[in-house]
Amino acid sequence: MTLTGSHPALPGGSLFDVTNQTGDYMLNAVPLAGDFTLTPMKDNDPLNGVSTFDLVLINKHILGLEPLNTPYKMIAADANNSRSITTFDIVELRKLILGIYTELPNNTSWRFVDKTYTFPNQNNPFAAIFPETKQIANMQASMDDEDFVSVKTGDVNGNAVTSSLMSTEDRTAGTLLFDVEDRAVKAGEEFTVTFKAAEKVQGYQFTMNYNNLELVNIAPGASMQLDNFGVFAKEGALTTSWDGANQAEFALTFRAKANGQLSQMLGVSSRITKAEAYNAGAERLSVAFRFNGANGSTIAGLGFELYQNTPNPFINKTQIGFYLPEAAEATLSIFDESGRMIFTQRGDYSKGYNAVTIDRAVLNTSGVLYYQLETASNSATRKMIQSK
Repeated sequence: MTLTGSHPALPGGSLFDVTNQTGDYMLNAVPLAGDFTLTPMKDNDPLNGVSTFDLVLINKHILGLEPLNTPYKMIAADANNSRSITTFDIVELRKLILGIYTELPNNTSWRFVDKTYTFPNQNNPFAAIFPETKQIANMQASMDDEDFVSVKTGDVNGNAVTSSLMSTEDRTAGTLLFDVEDRAVKAGEEFTVTFKAAEKVQGYQFTMNYNNLELVNIAPGASMQLDNFGVFAKEGALTTSWDGANQAEFALTFRAKANGQLSQMLGVSSRITKAEAYNAGAERLSVAFRFNGANGSTIAGLGFELYQNTPNPFINKTQIGFYLPEAAEATLSIFDESGRMIFTQRGDYSKGYNAVTIDRAVLNTSGVLYYQLETASNSATRKMIQSK
């Protein structure tokens, strides 16, 4: 929160404070009789609360099938800050989901609306300019009720995690399977793999890891475009996000760099785009590949994964997420550049997605840090940056 202004007998200036876990803030020593502007700002972790299911809901709004029912949801849907809701907002948000964008180029991660403001047209919050600051003229007393409504850009179903007091829900109602024909491949061979969803869903998103393979071509299926995919060749990964009415199917052409079995060379991941799907009842599903071969079928879902902390770099707090294929005891350790351990936490964690929130105060250092997650059978290490 930033307070700027002027006073007839004092030089101009500004005050700054960070809200606490419940949104409270205190700007002390503000002189009476001055004119001030109060401005909230939060512009980090743009993917917080944003998924392909939000694109499903925005598309239904555009088509008039299920209009968004509050002005705040409509503001959240305006990803490109054009004061309208169009398919271009879906395009921008999909780039964010796919990892092509690290932030929205024409908008902030959060928007704030004066809580006392009444929208003249509840069905179109863009019909008039809504206030994102508070103007205070000739302040004569302490003010303790200057509130704003926060809006997470892109999050129209309201599932953003707004503080470390909240936790994410990782329960799923089932699994969306993609059928894939398993086969042996030879080094230098070029071949095409078809991925066909076993059922109709409203949408899905996931990362695909490909090992010892070079991606040569993407053939989008019905109602898909190349915009539904992101390619990260150096990381050996492809991301995809799709919403539509058809039973999803697409094909990828690879060139093998080594001999191998396809089921050992392809895998579902959440390391760039989180793996999830949404059935007709809007329930969240996990995602897995079903490799079909001469000896039967093998289902391969997410395995042990340690994700990049968000936000990164961070100033006050950051969250480290990880995925466990089974419930297990795990130890999270953080090291400085010299290899000195500066934080460790051991706990029993559930199957699925878990997260640990790290406060700057427990680290007591800044700069490049390394964090490691260990279980009895797996270990992974990543780098993060703590800014001053």
